[in-house]
Amino acid sequence: MIEWVQFFAGAFFIVIGIVVAAIAVFGLFRFDFVLNRMHAAAMCDTLTLASIMIGLMILYGCSLSTLKLGLVILFLWFASPVSSHLISRLEVTVNEHLEEDCEVQEHEID
Repeated sequence: MIEWVQFFAGAFFIVIGIVVAAIAVFGLFRFDFVLNRMHAAAMCDTLTLASIMIGLMILYGCSLSTLKLGLVILFLWFASPVSSHLISRLEVTVNEHLEEDCEVQEHEID
């Protein structure tokens, strides 16, 4: 009985991860500007990977593989936002026509 509960809980998290990944793919094709696409991908990749890894952790049970998957989640939660930020900063620095693609707000300093 407990194996079935463990299986369904793990499968639930994996299915949630797949659904969120499908929504992210839709967002990538929906938006036109590269920074909007990156935002959609960056927001969903963390949730997708975390939910799939949590589902796998539930399916594995208490083992060394569960600890490894937990460390992978921790690493991705730190690395993914940093890499997305660096790529978006590169786009802002390199794109000469940024004002045509998006609104640029300038703040006055008093």
